[in-house]
Amino acid sequence: MSQPLPNRVAIVGVGLLGASLGLALKARGLATQIIGVGRRKASLDTALEVGAIDSVAPSPAAAAAEADLLVVATPAALVTAVLDEVRGAGNVNLIATDVASTKSTICRHAASTWTAPRRFVGSHPMAGGEKFGPEHGRPELYEGTVCLVEESADLDPEARAVVCQLWESVGARVVSVRPEQHDPILARTSHLPHVVASAVAAIAGDSGASRLFVGNGFRDMTRIADSRPEVWRDICLTNRTALLQSLAETDARLHEFAALLVAGDAARLDAFFERGREGRRKVLE
Repeated sequence: MSQPLPNRVAIVGVGLLGASLGLALKARGLATQIIGVGRRKASLDTALEVGAIDSVAPSPAAAAAEADLLVVATPAALVTAVLDEVRGAGNVNLIATDVASTKSTICRHAASTWTAPRRFVGSHPMAGGEKFGPEHGRPELYEGTVCLVEESADLDPEARAVVCQLWESVGARVVSVRPEQHDPILARTSHLPHVVASAVAAIAGDSGASRLFVGNGFRDMTRIADSRPEVWRDICLTNRTALLQSLAETDARLHEFAALLVAGDAARLDAFFERGREGRRKVLE
């Protein structure tokens, strides 16, 4: 049975993800009031102009005091500070979630600071793009996507049901995940690819290449390198251990490839590329 969504929703951070969520909720008539909070007046003004939010609160705590559901859509490194602030707002009925691409640090902090059963439930909607800012928000952003939602023993069942319903209501398929399981997997499927794309783009840029020498492979691989640097800085820093492990694995594979190339070992080079093709198929099947 579906859990009804709260009427008053606060969104802290009105960039692409936050603005798109506000637009999706309004397009579907799922909230009577959407309150925006942000650090930049220009972004808040734009969010109001495009209709992603109805009003502005001066702080996360002020928004939390009047909201039923609060979504933290800030860069990952800012989430725990926002959670500390909204926890102190005195609204014991508040349900909160986030959209950060890392979960272990955030959920561990919430587990140690929020009263059990915990009404903060971590989320990671697998949506977004290289563009940022409320002007790029669109109500269909979450349609057909997957949203990873925290599964932990100390969560309030009602709060988790509301968070799951939030993402399902805007078109996402909810998949349960433990925070300690989330970060090592995402390090390899999302965070490492972004680091590699950035490195490849920088190498090409330093080489003196121009668009005359660029094929679709370069465009496809490096598209994400055009994303907002501070967002990915925070993602990498909040998933440092798992990302370092995945980088070590990548380094080992590249050293293996280099040795095969030096040796001119055609058969094992074939096997190297075949293993990559099989890995991609296994992940995407």
